[in-house]
Amino acid sequence: MLRIVSSCSAGLTPAACHVRNGYGETVAASRDPVADLRRIAFLLERAREPTYRVKAFRNAANVIDALADDDVATRATDGTLTKLAGVGDVTARCVTESLAGEVPVYLRRLEATEDTPLDEATAALRAALRGDCHTHSDWSDGGSPIDEMARAARDIGHEYVVLTDHSPRLTVANGLSAERLEKQLDVVAALNEELAPFRILTGIEVDILD
Repeated sequence: MLRIVSSCSAGLTPAACHVRNGYGETVAASRDPVADLRRIAFLLERAREPTYRVKAFRNAANVIDALADDDVATRATDGTLTKLAGVGDVTARCVTESLAGEVPVYLRRLEATEDTPLDEATAALRAALRGDCHTHSDWSDGGSPIDEMARAARDIGHEYVVLTDHSPRLTVANGLSAERLEKQLDVVAALNEELAPFRILTGIEVDILD
């Protein structure tokens, strides 16, 4: 029989929980592999790593998220995670480590170099920020989906983010046509309802001198 010990009820995420087995021994519970993959993607993007690398972890997270937990566990045990389209050797290893209750080695390395101490003035300025007024998503030349951007902004304490993808004039950046912009507005409206009180404000970067 397994039961969750008090560390889980103290507000820690499921990835940080431990369980106690029938012998009274505390052992690590499996982490959330999807959360770990998305955390890796976030840290890679913040470190300005190549977009293809960020997308590899995001794609793997989406593939794993679409599967039943038992299916993921079975594939990890059988070594068949890489047979899934979108899951490679590195991302499969991260999933296996997460399910074993370990922080994936890849994630540990990123988090070890994540934080840079801020001086007092910079920390005060950072604390005063309420949102980002210029962002590009993967609808034009950005590297991230709108929902990932919004959740990341919310999680670091922002109250809003302004989405300013390119207009159709800049074709090299996959600028939005009127039809695509209308579809994007629908996506934003749904996310605003889901993430409230956080807000995604809509805008567009336009070329007015051409």
